[in-house]
Amino acid sequence: MSLAGKGVFLFFFFFEYNLAGKLVSEIEINAIAEKYYKVFKYQSFNLPNISPKFIQRVEVQGGDWDSHGHGSVQIWNYTTPDCEAEVYKDRVEFDDEKLAMIMIGFEGDVFNLYKTFNATYQAVPKSPNYCLAILSIEYEKLNDSAPYPYKYLDIMNGVTKDIESYLK
Repeated sequence: MSLAGKGVFLFFFFFEYNLAGKLVSEIEINAIAEKYYKVFKYQSFNLPNISPKFIQRVEVQGGDWDSHGHGSVQIWNYTTPDCEAEVYKDRVEFDDEKLAMIMIGFEGDVFNLYKTFNATYQAVPKSPNYCLAILSIEYEKLNDSAPYPYKYLDIMNGVTKDIESYLK
């Protein structure tokens, strides 16, 4: 499912012979920025219910949801737009000032294609009732034959739209 052309703005930045780069998507959503951010910070365990098409399971390793926070390890079971089941393991960082969750990946299926893979969900308040969701992936491909990670940005866009529906 590609969300390009559906109110989604995509920006692409490439570095070092196109092996490293950054993909960015911006989506205006009808949700309060703080509530969108808090879904990630306090309710990640609920994302399989909010966005079951993409997220099947989120687990905190070595802790529980009550102590889940900056530096926690999360394991994500998800489905790609081409219906492949995958796993992603990250160390999560929260920036309460910028309303951002940064997922620093270190293990999982994406590392068959990428040397580094970090995803960020950020909410920027635009009015009392809506915000701009800025989604980004910073990556470095293992080699020239690895694809650009557009399908993972599509997942992030889909999850964001599902959160918007959940928060209405």
